[in-house]
Amino acid sequence: MTINCKGKLVDLSIPKIMGILNLTPDSFYDGGKHNSLKKSIKKTQEMINAGASFIDIGGQSTKPGGNKVSIREEEKRLFPLIESLIKEFPDTIFSIDTFYHSIALRCIEMGVSIVNDISGGHYDSKIIKIAGEKKVPYVLTYNEINPIVIDKEVNFESIIQKALFYFSSMIKKGYKNGLNDIIIDPGFGFSKTMKDDYFILKNLEFFKILELPILVGISRKSMIYKNLKINPEKALNGTSVLNSIALLKGANILRVHDVSEAKECIDLLQSLQ
Repeated sequence: MTINCKGKLVDLSIPKIMGILNLTPDSFYDGGKHNSLKKSIKKTQEMINAGASFIDIGGQSTKPGGNKVSIREEEKRLFPLIESLIKEFPDTIFSIDTFYHSIALRCIEMGVSIVNDISGGHYDSKIIKIAGEKKVPYVLTYNEINPIVIDKEVNFESIIQKALFYFSSMIKKGYKNGLNDIIIDPGFGFSKTMKDDYFILKNLEFFKILELPILVGISRKSMIYKNLKINPEKALNGTSVLNSIALLKGANILRVHDVSEAKECIDLLQSLQ
């Protein structure tokens, strides 16, 4: 299984790591830590050295209850740093975490190779078309803020069935808009209860029926720290446990804050092959 990142084929037969670079002041875990050029370069270099294949850059906090910032504010946070990061690391595959099509387009033009849209095209329907026109991989997230038309006669026995229906509908839409590479993200923590999150993780292998790469982003999320009654800063061990379960159940990409620890999970589980 491969994805084409602007002519660079990435083999996902061995799972890969997507390191998180938040350029936001209010992210739930590392808000404000990397929003200067010097800090963002240092963090990016650390993640590359630790084994990240992708760097996912975000200028908007997507934590539950977080305030959505304007396009103009997101541009101010992202564009100067992204341009500098791509010049500093020309061989690195960067991903843009946004739901605005205009920001995705400008970032692609600057050299970004993947669009990661947590809204599934709900906030800005043009973003899927942009990714299709520019032939970059698109991360399609199952987020129930994105309503899909469902026949009233359809009764879903579980959230897995509902998610599969959602993905099937949106994948068709993606291909109609020119997408070649779609990465599916079950959307842990987005419009779901903790019970839903764990049920999806327990049954993650069912998504392999879609025959597309599966991205899992559970790093330090509330399904870990609230369950353990700790804070995000203490949720690294829990993250490693759940990442290992996700890998055993078919995850192809781990989106994480802590690259070294995720790489250890992958390396150790590869020893079982």
